[in-house]
Amino acid sequence: MRFTYKTEGTCSKLIEMDINDGVITGVKFTGGCNGNLKCIPILVDGMKADDIAAKLSGVTCGVRNTSCGDQLARAVLAAKEAEAAQKA
Repeated sequence: MRFTYKTEGTCSKLIEMDINDGVITGVKFTGGCNGNLKCIPILVDGMKADDIAAKLSGVTCGVRNTSCGDQLARAVLAAKEAEAAQKA
């Protein structure tokens, strides 16, 4: 299932991903720091949503209370919930 998440408090504006049985693939950020947002999708590809959230939740960027990684953690958990609702 393709899932789209609108970010808050970061330079990136949108995160898109595929989720299949809780496994995340095809992460794509819109906006943000080019290099970081190329690396993050490669690093998390094929990981379980819960593992991504455990690693990235709470990461901050500068003086912001969130980051693209933190927003991805929130996005994968939201995707997991959406997938479960779709299957119910």
